[in-house]
Amino acid sequence: MLRIVLAEDSVLLREGLVGLLERFGHRVVAGAGTAEELTAAVAEHGPDIVVTDVRMPPGFSDEGLRAAVALREVRPGLPVLVLSQYVQRAYAEELLDSCDGTGVGYLLKERVGKVEEFVDALQRVAEGGTVVDPEVVRQLLRHRRDPLSRLTAREREVLALMAEGRSNASVAEVLTVSEGTVSKHFGSILTKLDLSLTDATNRRVLAVLAYLRK
Repeated sequence: MLRIVLAEDSVLLREGLVGLLERFGHRVVAGAGTAEELTAAVAEHGPDIVVTDVRMPPGFSDEGLRAAVALREVRPGLPVLVLSQYVQRAYAEELLDSCDGTGVGYLLKERVGKVEEFVDALQRVAEGGTVVDPEVVRQLLRHRRDPLSRLTAREREVLALMAEGRSNASVAEVLTVSEGTVSKHFGSILTKLDLSLTDATNRRVLAVLAYLRK
C-alpha cells in the first residue's frame, strides 16, 4: 500500500483518482487543491509518493509542477508523479533532472484512462523508477534536432519506449523484434549520444534523461 498525497484542483477528478487508487489498495492520505496545500500536506504526512497536476490555482499555469520541483529540492528522493494535459517544457526538464532522474514521472492525463498502465507507472515511480510519457519525450527531443539526427528512425522508437521504463523484452514485443536487436539498438544509442551509463537498474530511462540534460 502506498501513502499518497494527491494534488488536483478539480474536485471531481480528484475524487475519481482517490477511488481509483483505493481500489488498487493504496491510500490517499491528503488531497490538495493548490500548490500551497500540496506543500503543507507533504510536510504533515510524509507520503510515499506525490501525484500532482501541473496547472493549479491561483494562476493555473505551472504551480503544481513548480511545487513538485521545490519539494524534490527540500526532500531529495521524494517520488513525484506529475499528471498534465500538456507538456510544460522548462519545468519538466528541471523535474526530470532532479535527483538524477530517479523516482519521478511525467504522464499526460489521457494515460490515466489506461488504468493498469497508470497504476503500474505509479508503483514504478514510488520504487525509484522513472516513467516519461512518449509525447513528453517527443516534445522535449524536438528541441534537440541536430544531435537527434544521428539516430535512425528505429533507434528513436527504441529511445521513446525506453523512456516509458520498458524492459528490453517489452520494447522487443512492441516493435516485434528480438531482445538481442533491442540491445544492439541501445548500445548504438549510447554511442551516438556520447553517453556512458553503467546503472543497469534504470539506465534505459537515465539514457534519455542524460541526453535531455546535455
